[in-house]
Amino acid sequence: MRTLRRSRIRAASAAAVTLALGCTALAALPATAGAAAAGGLAVQYRTSASGASADQSEPWLKVRNTGSTSVPLADVKVRYYFKADSASATYRFACSWAVKGCANITGTFKTLPNPTATADRYLEIAFTPGAGSLAPGADTGDMQLRFHRTDWQPLGQSDDYSFGAERTTYADWPRITAQVGGVVAWGEAPGGGGPTDPTDPPTDPPADGPTLFDDFNYSGHADPRIAANGWSVRSNSGGPGVPGAVWSPEKVTFSSQSGNSVMNLETSTAGTGASTVQTEILTKSMKFRNGTYAARVKFSDAPRSGPDGDHLVQTFFTINDLKAPMADDYAEYDFEYLPNGGWGEPSSILYTTSWETYRPDPWEAVNQHSEARVSYAGWHDLVVTIDNNAITYYVDGQLFGTHGAAYLPERPMSINFNQWLIDLAGQSSTTPRAYDQQVDYVLHVKDQVLSPAQVAALVGDYRAAGTTFEDTVPAV
Repeated sequence: MRTLRRSRIRAASAAAVTLALGCTALAALPATAGAAAAGGLAVQYRTSASGASADQSEPWLKVRNTGSTSVPLADVKVRYYFKADSASATYRFACSWAVKGCANITGTFKTLPNPTATADRYLEIAFTPGAGSLAPGADTGDMQLRFHRTDWQPLGQSDDYSFGAERTTYADWPRITAQVGGVVAWGEAPGGGGPTDPTDPPTDPPADGPTLFDDFNYSGHADPRIAANGWSVRSNSGGPGVPGAVWSPEKVTFSSQSGNSVMNLETSTAGTGASTVQTEILTKSMKFRNGTYAARVKFSDAPRSGPDGDHLVQTFFTINDLKAPMADDYAEYDFEYLPNGGWGEPSSILYTTSWETYRPDPWEAVNQHSEARVSYAGWHDLVVTIDNNAITYYVDGQLFGTHGAAYLPERPMSINFNQWLIDLAGQSSTTPRAYDQQVDYVLHVKDQVLSPAQVAALVGDYRAAGTTFEDTVPAV
């Protein structure tokens, strides 16, 4: 049985078990008459981390429209007030899961201009236009939010204004405020004050974990910077794919698109193993384990030339080596797109798969997967996060699948992209055909769980700074 390490980046899943109560209950406070008059919203709260101290604070929220008109969520701000552990302490926000989609929720830490004994900071939750509007009587559904100290030291909660240890089921909670267009619509700020200044300076730091970022800004497969930056363009024979196929470095090319350098993996065949050419690029080092992995990938449904129909696999994944059949320290986490089906599927399907182990002969697999049987042709933002509780996959900012602790990695892995053919049964023609898979960038942040929105912001920061490559992830 796998032994799990103590969580330091614990993500709360939809099926999280409520922790035991550890604090004296706080009496519910009624909303003030002024708040009720402004009206229009109510905030419901529960905690998924009820201890006096915790690795993370976990305020789970719902915002409900109590008025008679629709409210655009982009106009709404929700504030959770707390007492920082020290003047120099900094914090980081994350969204584990939300009905509205974590990509549509942001969290920013700000400093109260008039601190009290129970609050000198607040976490301000805001929404992108993609979150839509709340009709009268509707609510946002679950927003499973969390925040932690940047240095991952335990944080104290018992003296936090908005914390309620006994709140293990959703109920109205006026110690969290909500504003619409800057006007208080629910709750009471600490000290009885009204809305805090919307221009209060943010205090959350940028992502600062060891990071690999590559914009794939290379001249070609033989560019010496590829190897210098830790990549290997595969040329050795072997699986996966069609027996007799070769892996060709020459078919890994680079071009400029919309101001970004893009990597292209080409796979081609004329219907025989000897004519089949596949492509792969991977990190030479297996040094990546927990944290966030992200890439922007363009999947293709149709070939660039020739007849369609081959059982193609287009991928972004992490993997380590199988030491022995059914070895329990194997790990692999895949995004695999099959534009023409395969593996018994008749048409387009996207898999995310978390592997515990397998045996090649006779075949036996231990994994968990999620899938969507629709076309994913075009560009997509792929994110997978791994902490000590779960593996969570996102596609275009939306939760795609969450896989359990039994599939967590025991050893570090490499980062890979490849494109290959499962077999030659999908298209019997001997007419040559070629397929493309493109990659815009890859990002890994060690030991930090980032939301898709945070990934996009971090990539934007690299590009704004003109940084095309960085690798501060230590070797293991």
